[in-house]
Amino acid sequence: MGMSLASSFLPIYAHELDPSGLMIGFVSSAWFLSRIFTEIPSGILADRIGRYKLLVSGLALSSIGALLCSTSINIYMLIAGRGLWGLGTGLYFMSSSAIIFDTFHQSVRGTALGTFQSIEFIGSFIGAPLGGFMSRYIGYRGVFLSSAILTSTSFMIASKSRDLKHNEGYERYRIHLDISSIRRVLPGVGSWSLTAVYINSLTRMLTWNGVSGTVLPLYLNMDLGIDVELIGVVMAIRTLGIITSTGISGWLSDKLGRKPMITIGLLLEAAGLYGYTIGSTYLAIVSIAFIEGFGRGMILTSLMVLLSEIAPPDLRGSALGIYRTFMGLGGFIGPIIFTPIYEGYGYCPAALSAVAVILASLAIISTVKPSRSHTIAN
Repeated sequence: MGMSLASSFLPIYAHELDPSGLMIGFVSSAWFLSRIFTEIPSGILADRIGRYKLLVSGLALSSIGALLCSTSINIYMLIAGRGLWGLGTGLYFMSSSAIIFDTFHQSVRGTALGTFQSIEFIGSFIGAPLGGFMSRYIGYRGVFLSSAILTSTSFMIASKSRDLKHNEGYERYRIHLDISSIRRVLPGVGSWSLTAVYINSLTRMLTWNGVSGTVLPLYLNMDLGIDVELIGVVMAIRTLGIITSTGISGWLSDKLGRKPMITIGLLLEAAGLYGYTIGSTYLAIVSIAFIEGFGRGMILTSLMVLLSEIAPPDLRGSALGIYRTFMGLGGFIGPIIFTPIYEGYGYCPAALSAVAVILASLAIISTVKPSRSHTIAN
């Protein structure tokens, strides 16, 4: 919830601090910049020292980053705060996902991860519209301060949890890691299935942060004249679609496989991004947001579970670190690519460019060989 409070107004606030399209893009991109260089080392550390230390460290860094955003007086402070906040969030989600992978058997891992992500996005569903309405009464900085308080609360809960602190799930896989062992999960021709998943992680965040997270709020506000509070509702309805699909698609992926869920999700997301160009009423925009979110939730769960099945069990943390590095790279370059397209040509060309990227991703993921162990489990 703390992470999503600013989602409805962040690009608009950045535009007020500096109307330069490039700097607005950097505000969104900063969330992922530091993660590009730290996700792989963090994944290796997760396999070496365990999940708990990285998890609580991530929450602490997120709290400090949100606090820095709340005190920003120029766009550079906002960028720095977002970078630190994004780094902490990356550490948290990598560690928590690894704990899920370690704890649950492959045959029910989709259901487990889908349930976890559904709970996560309930917070986002509450946070997006709440942040939009809060910004009217306490201002953008006040909303960031509220995010810092919420994230600090999460840190205190996690740091005092005995179950998290003494989680031994990773111990059965923990080994001495060296360069030769890590090569087994590096992207390349020798591990094409993993590489295809990594590429999809990149392209998913490229369109997600570039179009949905940055260009879309600008388009809704500046082109369609929708108020920030109502944009927050759009974001909440999109999150409701994610909540609805993560649990359902996680369970279905345990029964039908991961690739069918990813395929349907990519097609729904592409339809949603283009659908905003033809939505003529606010009700239509809200309906399209739900469809886009539903597709996104299907991808979110199934792609990560597919990664856990392809990666060697003793290197899941390292593979997850590489996966999130590609995610961070896509999140970083997405706004830098799509914001100038929007400012120069409008939303429709930006959306069509994103649809082309999604269809290319679909072609790549279709080449992944299904996990034999998953087939046996089913």
